[in-house]
Amino acid sequence: MFSFFHGGVHPDDSKANTRHKQVEYLPPPEFLILPLSMHIGAPCEPCVTLGDDVLLGQVIANSGAPVAAPIHSPVSGRVTAIEPRSHPNGSRVMSIVIQNDGLDKLHPEIAPYGSVESLTPEELLGVVRDAGIVGLGGAAFPAHVKVRSGLGKVTRVIINGCECEPYITSDHRLLLESPEEVLGGLKILMKIFGINKGTIAIEANKRDAIENIRRTLPRRGEGIEVRSLAVRYPQGAEKQLIQAVADREVPPGALPAAVGVAVFNVDTAAAIHRAVTTGMPLLRRIVTVSGSAVSNAKNLSVRIGTPMETVFAATGGFRETPGKVLAGGPMMGIAQFDLTAPVVKSTNALLAFSQREVNASREQTCIRCGKCVQVCPMKLEPTYLYMYERKNRTDMLEKYHLSDCIECGSCAYICPGRLHLVHSVRTGKQKLNAARAAAKEGK
Repeated sequence: MFSFFHGGVHPDDSKANTRHKQVEYLPPPEFLILPLSMHIGAPCEPCVTLGDDVLLGQVIANSGAPVAAPIHSPVSGRVTAIEPRSHPNGSRVMSIVIQNDGLDKLHPEIAPYGSVESLTPEELLGVVRDAGIVGLGGAAFPAHVKVRSGLGKVTRVIINGCECEPYITSDHRLLLESPEEVLGGLKILMKIFGINKGTIAIEANKRDAIENIRRTLPRRGEGIEVRSLAVRYPQGAEKQLIQAVADREVPPGALPAAVGVAVFNVDTAAAIHRAVTTGMPLLRRIVTVSGSAVSNAKNLSVRIGTPMETVFAATGGFRETPGKVLAGGPMMGIAQFDLTAPVVKSTNALLAFSQREVNASREQTCIRCGKCVQVCPMKLEPTYLYMYERKNRTDMLEKYHLSDCIECGSCAYICPGRLHLVHSVRTGKQKLNAARAAAKEGK
């Protein structure tokens, strides 16, 4: 039986070009760029200097901040620069540039940690921390911080395999090609939390993935279930997923642990499994490369730090000059202006669209239809958030719960007036944070 959340939309999933394409390995390029900020939290500081030789899996940047994740070298080679470089978020970020020697010489400390049964929950949590694993569904929140904050509170782990955003099929292919890694990561998380209840949630349009996971489950299940969910965007958003699977509503401003649940992306679970069983930190991820301007859409296993232009070249390049390039999906992705920017830990897709598909409108007019309110999964009023952001009314943005917006893009998708609602929300959050910081300094 399907469970539902409020609002949502049904965009064309546009996944046909890559849904049935197996993941291909993309050899690492000659130069890789590792931004020191690839996670929510404090940026890392370099542990290497210009000219240093580094090995595959070696820690090259770290931070003593409570919310951070170390960065490892995705190849063996030499540090040729530590300087600001373009980041997928549109800014320039201090980055470590490594020249690949093509040998993939492994760091001597990289080795399996042993069986999951032989390790304590605290030791397993240490592996997650040391491997630099973050939320690979796009949030990039350090996984070890999420786990630790839920200890003693979480009674259920949900692995998010919904992948509801159009075009993206990286998680779908992982569920088909490496289901044991996903299940292994879930079991590790359940052991760390000390619980016996886990759910793998997948949208019903991925029937082959649902059946594949069920075939891979142990006969007795070990407390693990597979849930088929209704196809509706944003089904994979954390709070909406919890409501659909566990019938619990996360209060405004609260974290999922407040209702006894922790949610992790399928690729995050797989990365945790690999870290424990092989000792390998987070060095690569699956990226869907698609869109009307791409010559040959693919799912690629890409080393973190690979420039976007190299990834697109691996698909045969562009069939025409793209009108827009996105890092991420069409609903929540970020437009790119510099394709020398690298794939980072949170990059699950690179999309390129022809100019005829870029439906940009300079005439934006709210017609008071209320459709944005109807589809907002957080029960907000996007048209008012838009208005108050334009008027710089941070007091009203606070009153209308701007911070609760998950930036899913449902409002912008449905808006007949073509208002730039998501952009307005992101700008509004910056203004609100600045106002809060100014108020704090004034006390």
